[in-house]
Amino acid sequence: MLDAKKTPVSGADDRCLLTSAELTAAYAAGSLSPVEVTEKALERAEAAQESCNAFTLIDHDGALEMARAAEARWQAGAPLSPVDGVPSTIKDIVSIKGWSVRYGSTLTDATPCAVDAPSVARMRAAGLVFLGMTTTPEFGWKAITDCLYSGITRNPWNTDVTPGGSSGGAAVAAAMGAGVFHLGSDGGGSIRIPSAFTGISGIKPTFGRVPAYPASPFGTVAHIGPMCRRPEDAEAMLAVMSGRDLSDWFQGAAEFPALSPKDVTPKGKKIGVWRSPPSGYVEAEVAAQFEKSLADLAEAGAELIEFELPMRDQLLDIFNWHWISGARRRLDMLGDFDAGQIDQGLYQMAEQARDWRVSDYIANVNLRAAYGSEMDRLLAEELDYLVAPGAAIQPFTAGEELPENSGLSRWIEWAGFSYPINLSQQPAMSVPAGLSTGGLPHSLQIIAGRGADSRVLALAKWWQARHPEYFL
Repeated sequence: MLDAKKTPVSGADDRCLLTSAELTAAYAAGSLSPVEVTEKALERAEAAQESCNAFTLIDHDGALEMARAAEARWQAGAPLSPVDGVPSTIKDIVSIKGWSVRYGSTLTDATPCAVDAPSVARMRAAGLVFLGMTTTPEFGWKAITDCLYSGITRNPWNTDVTPGGSSGGAAVAAAMGAGVFHLGSDGGGSIRIPSAFTGISGIKPTFGRVPAYPASPFGTVAHIGPMCRRPEDAEAMLAVMSGRDLSDWFQGAAEFPALSPKDVTPKGKKIGVWRSPPSGYVEAEVAAQFEKSLADLAEAGAELIEFELPMRDQLLDIFNWHWISGARRRLDMLGDFDAGQIDQGLYQMAEQARDWRVSDYIANVNLRAAYGSEMDRLLAEELDYLVAPGAAIQPFTAGEELPENSGLSRWIEWAGFSYPINLSQQPAMSVPAGLSTGGLPHSLQIIAGRGADSRVLALAKWWQARHPEYFL
């Protein structure tokens, strides 16, 4: 068992650890300024970079310029939104005007982006302050965070281990108080796994709730969402980013219900208990902690119902057809390149799809639809919620794709509590759920039917209020 070697946030000014609502109440009262808060957040960003390599860019001048503009608006009594002036970060996979988005790759164009992605445009319009860009593995292909472009990102709870991925830099920034709102993406667990590994709250919303442009090469398993220290901040950030945008055709024509989480308890709720992922791989301590979480839910009056994924034995193949095809497409977009300048795991994975047949891909798209329809039915007709561990394993050695002596061949085999919900496109959120014997975070994952993001957030807030906050 690895013992925790914390990179402490102790010594950080308390202003770095306030919620967005607490910050903006102080802005309105004149007791805090967006400028002083941003200055402290930038100090924490530098600390996160020095200890854990969480950023590809920290924009001091740009952040302070945005903070001064927010300060003037609050002083004039005319904030752009209820979260004007809240410090935020963007993952190095989402377009932001004026910054070079490299997707964690040495092979991408360093030309600054000409326009914001829809999610970033909405954050900018709300007056959020952009501190910098956070790390990702190359093209976000795996659930840990290291790449040739930016190196290895480490976990602030123990810098020997990984923070997970692919939104690992965002998770570190959130855990260390380097901003309040952190923009991540999740194609197979990339918000929920690093949230679980670093003791924060991250939600993969219903697919399409947050528009994405340009479209991900990984297609309709890829979601955009918030990562924050607390569920109420994830709720506030998601409200900023949500809604239709004509640039994202994959959103479809349906309008999403407005976010309106009400106070909720588990009492009387039918909650499915998902114990075993498709690979069957779950570490013993993770399983034991999950039983403690289930006991808490039962004590609060939940009706716990054993749950097995429909089509469980087919899901890994279905996901691989989507994910590996997307990886092949992303490498093809590079044109001619030196294979030695790319993550070898990514290259090897993408090579598998070089001779795949389109008819087999379509067959797996149709299998996915059948699985997704049954998950929709189960979470509409039989269950209010589904719960699972936030991750099947505990954080392991940084820079490695797999835990030592695991017997696994690829990261996706230990991400089995994540990717099935990318396939079904339902909202799912990781929330802190205690500490391991080695002092590393455990997590509970809360899942509901498509469009029921508010219900997920409501139960997450109930959980957070009931349980100690295991922050650095």
